[in-house]
Amino acid sequence: MKKRALLSVSDKTNLIPFAEGLVNHGYELISTGGTLKALTDAGVAALPVSDVTQFEEILDGRVKTLHPFIHAGLLARRNDASHQAQLNERNIAPIDIVVVNLYPFKDTIAKPDVTEEDAIENIDIGGPTMLRSAAKNFRDVTVVVNPADYDSVLVALSQADGSVAFRKRLAAKVFRHTANYDALIANYFIELTEEKDPETLTITYEKVQSLRYGENPHQEAAFYQEANIKGGSIAHAKQLHGKELSYNNIQDANAALEIVLEFSEVPAAVAVKHMNPCGVGIGESIEDAFAKAYQADPVSIFGGIIALNREVNEATAKQLKDIFLEIIIAPSFSQAALDMLTVKPNLRLLETPIKTDLHDSNKVVSVLGGLLVQGRDLGQIEADQLTVATDRQPTEQELNELLFAWKVVKHVKSNAIVVVKDNQTIGVGAGQMNRVGAAQIAFDQAGDKAVGAVLASDAFFPMPDTIENAAKAGIKAVIQPGGSKRDQDSIDACNKHGIAMVLTGMRHFKH
Repeated sequence: MKKRALLSVSDKTNLIPFAEGLVNHGYELISTGGTLKALTDAGVAALPVSDVTQFEEILDGRVKTLHPFIHAGLLARRNDASHQAQLNERNIAPIDIVVVNLYPFKDTIAKPDVTEEDAIENIDIGGPTMLRSAAKNFRDVTVVVNPADYDSVLVALSQADGSVAFRKRLAAKVFRHTANYDALIANYFIELTEEKDPETLTITYEKVQSLRYGENPHQEAAFYQEANIKGGSIAHAKQLHGKELSYNNIQDANAALEIVLEFSEVPAAVAVKHMNPCGVGIGESIEDAFAKAYQADPVSIFGGIIALNREVNEATAKQLKDIFLEIIIAPSFSQAALDMLTVKPNLRLLETPIKTDLHDSNKVVSVLGGLLVQGRDLGQIEADQLTVATDRQPTEQELNELLFAWKVVKHVKSNAIVVVKDNQTIGVGAGQMNRVGAAQIAFDQAGDKAVGAVLASDAFFPMPDTIENAAKAGIKAVIQPGGSKRDQDSIDACNKHGIAMVLTGMRHFKH
């Protein structure tokens, strides 16, 4: 009996040469809809599925391959005499190769104007069913879901149909593919029904690249991306230049991007080292903003990651080129900037939109044996939402700088203190076991510049000792969440030293 291959694909990349290769190997082709038309238009002979099933497509094509003559041909074990007898009794021919890729559900829901009806019509039913049937019977059936595998399949056919191990690998790829497809559908319906904390969480990511190693050389690592993220993302950034990103590069780059996304109305520059900002500046121009970020900590920026929220122009590139940096992230680079920066062979240049829409997005953190899931920290505070707790009101300049410091401290590891002056960070205390220690690190870094500066704390002061030290350093205004049983002690300390304090009612712990 002649061997049969069933082809039904939405992605028709390299379909014709692959189909011709199957025919040359003696396969009779079966096909459906647009795939059948593409084959016959190219002069490749193929049977309509309806000739096999003796049942016309109905319901606008919703039902065409869901038929025993198809699935019995896929699922029958070739070495099972009972299975073969049942096929012969019903005159069902086995199907030896299945080539299917699915309705473009992911691309459909990514469209900004997609309707619920369009999304639902692009949920494939017959395709996943055929793939699963063929993959389940991989010992006898070759199943192909990705055009990238066409050549290896033809090579395998030249070697007497290849090995069971080869077909098993293709089957494993199918089950990953259908799991990814179903997860996208499940998540779409979670959003559609506004389900909170569903009883099962279906998460799917697509591989970007294998990494040389993880945080340390003895750890294996890979980089995956969300399917349909909107806006800026390191996973979806376009790398214009430089060597391959490492695990730590990606972590730091993401931290820098998240900080610079806090700023849109003014040019902003962020320098990050080991997941914490070492310098943040805003200015009238992007070169002015970067100069402030650099001056904030010209030592720590060495080997750092830079994120900018405006195009990198020639003036900014002149500043960047003389510093050893790992990565520069920006919405775009001028040609003059590219000419200047690409002379450094290892410097990675990443282009991504500096905008995002993460209001329905969750942050997922792995723990041993499980996951923690929470909404992203998108909390923001405007001036009219602040409560002035002290006798002295902050000046307009102090208020603006307090809000700037609040945006930065949100992204510093707790316990966190950020000191700001003249639209740049001058001291950052990160990741300390107590708030006094974090503040002292920030004051030591700021030095004499702390006189007249403002301070942000990611959480409340449990006692007034940090305020006392801030007064000694010359701090003139403080922003903090409030909420401690001993808030009044810190307020009294501010009043004693003429420091203005505003409360946000919102904290920003970051572990």
